Amino acid sequence: MEKIENSNPIDFGNIFNKSIELFKKVWLQGFVHLLLSMVIVLPLIFVMYIPVIALVGLTGFEESYGEYPSQFEELSIGLAILFIVLVIVVSMIASAFQFGITAHFYRVCKQVDLGENESSGYFMFFKGKYLGKILGLAIATFGISLLATLLCFIPLFYVIVPLQLLGVLFAFNPDINTSDLIKSSFKLGNKIWLIAFLLIIISSVLAEFVGLIMCGVGIFFTVSFVYLPVYFMYKDTIGFQNTNEMDTRDNVSM
Repeated sequence: MEKIENSNPIDFGNIFNKSIELFKKVWLQGFVHLLLSMVIVLPLIFVMYIPVIALVGLTGFEESYGEYPSQFEELSIGLAILFIVLVIVVSMIASAFQFGITAHFYRVCKQVDLGENESSGYFMFFKGKYLGKILGLAIATFGISLLATLLCFIPLFYVIVPLQLLGVLFAFNPDINTSDLIKSSFKLGNKIWLIAFLLIIISSVLAEFVGLIMCGVGIFFTVSFVYLPVYFMYKDTIGFQNTNEMDTRDNVSM
């Protein structure tokens, strides 16, 4: 965490302007990453609702259980429990997949921003040791968000910044263990919280607004803009030591 402690403060205007310029170059890649997420997540959502579909179908045969109302009730409760379990499991899998895809998009941003010729597969973080790590980070993110929500929502505004930084920290430091990544995200988030929060909120609103005025479908092309200020927050604070290697484990000194 030494680099975080010694990092320079970030500048709102500088990061925002650089984000706009980079967006002009990576908007298509952002759209492709979004499509990849949708291709995987939509079938998962369908699987999640199978118990609901089954329950709706059973209500049509409720008369068949007229002599055995307790059996129908037990079956309904069982399907409801199965739905809850599937919601949790599918949410974790979908979050992990989104986490990995977003991490790859950050690396694409770096390649374009720094003019690197090196390319990597979209699913580079779904292999070997990284697969378990993105699942662990997805579970941690879910747990932190849930806890913040249960605490009357106000802490949720605080954790928005470190949770957004967690993805970019993992993207460029994939070999650092999960707990250290989370600690680093909160340490960096605490240091730049106010400007980071404003950048995240304004970029989110801008991406949604511009997308909506483009007949609604434009949001599929503009949503990736949200990640660009986060990328520059990392670049302007921690930075890159080696611009041409996959393993950037030394970027953040733990």
